[in-house]
Amino acid sequence: MRRVAMSGVLVVARALGACGGGGGGGGSSSSNQASSGGGTSAKPQSITIWVGFTNRELGVIKQTVAAFHATHPKISVKVVGGVSDDRIIAAIRSGNAPDVVQSFTADNTGAFCSSGGWIDLKPLMARDHLDASIFPKAVQDYTQYQGTRCALPMLADTYGLYYNKAMFKKAGIASPPKTFSELTADAKKLTVRQGNTFKVVGYDPAQGFYENAPAHYGPLFGAQWVDGQNQSVLSKSPGWMEFLKWQKDLIDFYGFDRLSRWQAGAGDEFSAQNAFERGKIAMAIDGEFRTAFIKAEHPELDYGTAPMPVADSHPELYGAGYVTGNIIGIPKTAKHKDAAWELVKYLTTDEHALALMSNGLRNVPTTTSSLSSTELAPDARFKVFLDIFANPKTATTPITAAGSANQELFQTYVQKIQSGRLTDMAAALAAADKQIDAQLAQSAGKQVP
Repeated sequence: MRRVAMSGVLVVARALGACGGGGGGGGSSSSNQASSGGGTSAKPQSITIWVGFTNRELGVIKQTVAAFHATHPKISVKVVGGVSDDRIIAAIRSGNAPDVVQSFTADNTGAFCSSGGWIDLKPLMARDHLDASIFPKAVQDYTQYQGTRCALPMLADTYGLYYNKAMFKKAGIASPPKTFSELTADAKKLTVRQGNTFKVVGYDPAQGFYENAPAHYGPLFGAQWVDGQNQSVLSKSPGWMEFLKWQKDLIDFYGFDRLSRWQAGAGDEFSAQNAFERGKIAMAIDGEFRTAFIKAEHPELDYGTAPMPVADSHPELYGAGYVTGNIIGIPKTAKHKDAAWELVKYLTTDEHALALMSNGLRNVPTTTSSLSSTELAPDARFKVFLDIFANPKTATTPITAAGSANQELFQTYVQKIQSGRLTDMAAALAAADKQIDAQLAQSAGKQVP
């Protein structure tokens, strides 16, 4: 589901800031907002939903919306696919937004909520006796910002380990690694050198390659991004130093330049040329969505899935991981908020709808009860991700008004460390903290001390 890059989220925050309005702008005060009595108008209504999905995946969304119409015959829904957050923002600013919008970028929740671009859903949830506790805590966290719940989750991504069973058997490895020291040892056994490059890479730890991002590794090391005062604590959270040392040690085993040359021919991540799918890499971190890609592109691949390994200092974290996902909400300028809420509620809480989308997209359904739905297509490899999602130690990145700008900045430091351009890790973490604090202060409209 990670179909868009993180870049540009700070721009999103600034653009939405021009929309005006408070956290619930255009919400409860609007004549189109659902009344305290609940329900929608008896008069037939036509609404529009914009989503980022395209092609086959868009067909799954349309199928689910058709199921909604069958249970809400007076609400007709037009589905428009391939819509980016930039287009959503432009429509909100112009006053021509659709009734419902979906975003792949949960990091933008802070921008959508703080600007009032998406309405606060809490009054509607309270009216319909819908409690946020039906979603796991990490999911609750990335769909609200500073008390404003302007979004609900519509499927999630959790990250785990994919491993090539045939390669494991050949190397005499009985089971997937549970700690990063075990991962390193296994990666070295599984690596096959070929002249000045590699026939097989055991595990590629380089940040920026495929799904390698600090955010996906942070929960595995017990690492924190910010403290209670929303100050960056990369240099004060021991997990980040442990992560950097593990990553650099394995990079050095391969040689940064050799690994970079191998990556250049590894194949596009979201194509049938994906390196793991072609047996060019033995282990990889990836989301549950990879199971669908493998089934469609390389069904012959003999592979398994497992939770990601964890820091040797945090064995209690094994079984948990990182989670993010789609968010869905109602723009403040939506013309049919009653009907829009009915669709949002259906797509995020109805177990039949969640099963339809999960089975079709191979993403994780986002209510706790839906994880055990009998409608979910059985798949042992996919179930691993359901278990990771349900683990109480599974975490996400904190939502800020700056979106993912702090993550992007930190990743630039990590990439300099892995290449050898920066050697003092402690100084790099402290410098990143200083720059991130400036970002967060600016996004919150504060002056940096």
